[in-house]
Amino acid sequence: MYIEQGYKGDIGLWKYFIIPTAFITFMVLNYIATVNSPVSVEDTMQQIIAQFGSNLVLIILLFPLAVGLFVVLGWTYLVHKQSITSLTTSRKKIDWGRIFFSFGLWTVVMILLVGLDIYFSPDSYVLNFDLTKFIVLAIIGIILIPMQTSFEEYLFRGHMMQGLGILAKNRWVPLVVTSALFGLMHIANPEVEKLGFGILIYYIGTGFFLGILTLMDEGLELTLGFHAANNLITALLVTADWTAFQTNSIYKDISEPSLGWDAVIPVFVVFPILLWFFSKKYGWKNWKDRLFGKVLTKEEFVALNDGESNLA
Repeated sequence: MYIEQGYKGDIGLWKYFIIPTAFITFMVLNYIATVNSPVSVEDTMQQIIAQFGSNLVLIILLFPLAVGLFVVLGWTYLVHKQSITSLTTSRKKIDWGRIFFSFGLWTVVMILLVGLDIYFSPDSYVLNFDLTKFIVLAIIGIILIPMQTSFEEYLFRGHMMQGLGILAKNRWVPLVVTSALFGLMHIANPEVEKLGFGILIYYIGTGFFLGILTLMDEGLELTLGFHAANNLITALLVTADWTAFQTNSIYKDISEPSLGWDAVIPVFVVFPILLWFFSKKYGWKNWKDRLFGKVLTKEEFVALNDGESNLA
């Protein structure tokens, strides 16, 4: 009962709207500024990188989101009076094994997929490896990218999932809303400008995949590992002139970008296979109830937990 973990604190539904509203407002203003700018996002990124270098630009992009992680965790602990553990999982303690397993699994899958693409489409890639710059990139990435991805997980699949679930008293509303907002959060990315709004299928689909992981596993551990691996390995392995992360990675994609099956296959093929695999490993059952069932009231939750009255 992950969503019900939100009851373990000084609950007040208004407290769940402050941070998401502020973040969404910022994203909307950023999108408005982007579409009204006379210079494309791609050209703007190239100008900034030419001036400051890709590693410094990466820090500039990641640092506010890394700070956002501490804002969400601090708000939870100080304002909600809720433990970080109950924001993270329904288990008695955070399962780090799940985090590292998910991270490792998706790292291996990504390396294989990228390797196969390079093997079958060698003309689309050039070797971009510079040891000194790569080491700096790796240090920056290993420190900041997991903080960036954790912020997004704790905000969307944690803070917002619990708040919306408690408000709606069901599980499908927070799943749909957080998944859609997660996808739309990327609308100002240079990938959207380059490929069109169709790429949002991938972003929103990823949001649904991560939301289903959270609800089925009753915690954020698998999503924390997956999301960190996805962004970190992408930043280290492959870059392109039209992506949000333009880094000193090992390879550079020089192909002409186009919206094709590569945006759809992960959502409708790879992610379902991963869900099936995780369901077998962790023994998931009752898919209908976990994804569409009701959320207990606080009184029902207390009664189910041996009548404990002090949940703080």
